Amino acid sequence: MPDRTEVRLAEYGSASLEAGQLTPRDVERLRALQLRGRLTLDQVPAGWRLKADATVGVLVLDRLRLVIEPKFAIPGEQLMSWLAYALGAPAPLPATARRWHTGPGGYADLVAAALLGQCEQLVREGLRRDYVPRQSVEPVLRGRLDVAAQVSRRYGQLDRLHVRTFDREADIWDNRVLGTALRVARTLATHPGLARDLYAIADAFPQAPTPDAALRALNRTRYTRLNARYHAAHTWARLLLRGGGVADLLTDQGTTADGLLLAMPALWEAVVRRLATEAAAPQDGHAVPSSGATGITVRGDLGSTSTFRPDVLLSLPGRDSAVRTWLPVDAKYKRYDRYGVGAGDIHQLLTYSAGYTPSTHPRAVIVHPRLGRHTHRVLQISGPRGTLGNIHVLGIDTEAAPQQAAMWIRGALPWTDW
Repeated sequence: MPDRTEVRLAEYGSASLEAGQLTPRDVERLRALQLRGRLTLDQVPAGWRLKADATVGVLVLDRLRLVIEPKFAIPGEQLMSWLAYALGAPAPLPATARRWHTGPGGYADLVAAALLGQCEQLVREGLRRDYVPRQSVEPVLRGRLDVAAQVSRRYGQLDRLHVRTFDREADIWDNRVLGTALRVARTLATHPGLARDLYAIADAFPQAPTPDAALRALNRTRYTRLNARYHAAHTWARLLLRGGGVADLLTDQGTTADGLLLAMPALWEAVVRRLATEAAAPQDGHAVPSSGATGITVRGDLGSTSTFRPDVLLSLPGRDSAVRTWLPVDAKYKRYDRYGVGAGDIHQLLTYSAGYTPSTHPRAVIVHPRLGRHTHRVLQISGPRGTLGNIHVLGIDTEAAPQQAAMWIRGALPWTDW
């Protein structure tokens, strides 16, 4: 791999680039990411101005290696725990933390190490094999004779036989996608020991023709008792192959550029969905769809119909056991530990509370990340005719384990009073 100049900037930060530092292909890649809201690229007299949005990770260009670091809320290696929690994958920490650290490579090295750890385990256990159809020419009959090929190519000669066989081999899609992801991870790894281990383990896996082919195979994969042990490895492989997105959860369409970029607001929404669902479960609560019959719809305006959809809508038991109530929960990747809740978010949450909760007790919940400790404050919005609603603002300590955060949410909200 050619030497590349490393450019580091923080989430929401910006950097100036000289005109010659970006090739036409780089500009095309960055423009595609700009269309997806990941960053902004502006041409200035001295060259280019690159500004990151709420995106972190690594992007490998022709002449540059961009490293976008988390600016706040989820530091370094702890980001991996929250990422694994959002994906429902086994957390690679603390095992990988003993071998690799975020260092200059950011969390990309840790994602690559998570894939490496899962692949090493699969190799120790033995790679899955399945029957693969093959066509070959043999001196003796194996499998089934291909009569058409024998007649048209050998003209009745029987010294060599065209046969069709089914042999148990490791060259199957379950293994090919991992071989492809391991080779992608090698381009992102900065730690020399990690790159060396990725190079060594990749030889044990077959490779798909292209990363796109591997992604299509992952989308078709269904897990049974035969390949269930591959699920965790495939989760990290998909993250690397999509450049940061998992099943359209963390990015819109992935990215064709070589890199690993993670949209932090989407990650936080995924985290909050799982946190809220787990916190409500012991209270006989569960998440319900916030669309269709349970959606808040705006009609009659110019243009198409619009909707209001909270990130999580919880169904909870009410005072009367026969009647259930709803609680809207919204994820906000904002510094609400330092600043007051914005007017736009207050209006949004009041709409949720009016649409989903009883008029006698209108309420909604905001969940935002913070460092140091959990916090809980209640915004009371009232007017001349009385209370408009209460908004519970929960600050989740991202230095704590995700499971501990779910337990804290469970204890912070008065579920039984609703």
